[in-house]
Amino acid sequence: MSVNWLGAWQALIHHPLFGVGITLAVYQLALAAYERSRWVMLQPVLVSMIGIIAILLACGLSYAEYRKSTETMTILLGPATVALAVPLFLNLRRIRLLFWPIVITLAVAGVFATACGVALAWLFGAERQILMTLAPKSVTSPIAMLVAEQIGGVAALAAVFVMITGVIGAIVGPSLLRLVGVRSSAAQGMALGLTAHAVGTARALQESDEAGAFAALGMSLMGVASAVFLPLAVAIVS
Repeated sequence: MSVNWLGAWQALIHHPLFGVGITLAVYQLALAAYERSRWVMLQPVLVSMIGIIAILLACGLSYAEYRKSTETMTILLGPATVALAVPLFLNLRRIRLLFWPIVITLAVAGVFATACGVALAWLFGAERQILMTLAPKSVTSPIAMLVAEQIGGVAALAAVFVMITGVIGAIVGPSLLRLVGVRSSAAQGMALGLTAHAVGTARALQESDEAGAFAALGMSLMGVASAVFLPLAVAIVS
């Protein structure tokens, strides 16, 4: 009895769970490679992204089909985000003690992170639409896409800028902070959460629970502040 290998292969790559399988497998391999080498360029999110793109191209699968097959994983983003409340709760006393430094850091760093990216793009001659797309680059993708659309940017491109910002922040952030003398876990976590959102928070959790807690706090506050104040600032300037 002959086996229809081509038909079996097509059935495999078009199976509803194929996207979930390759996502989990690639990420676990990337994480294992990073844990073994501790080389910053092997940042798991970056390696996973490149690996999945390569697999999709090799299999001839479209992004739309991959996205549809991973919808079940997308549902888990909500519980995963809520789970960040655990390190926040465990470090609640320290967060209360640092309430005013946190507020000041949010105001200064939030404005600087937003203005710096927009200013650099403006200096290089970027159009207004690109500037508005870059403005929410330091918040999580769902918020960034919504805010970008509200202020005249491109939602899909905003998600790309968010991913690039997070990956770069996770790769160079901890080393850069130590280089300039930032040793406090709380300060490192806030910096990563404010500038590199969820990817930075995941990186901060690898440093310590305290860093992860402050990164989660910074990411949450930055998202809320950007969603509320960024459209208002654009409306005033316009």
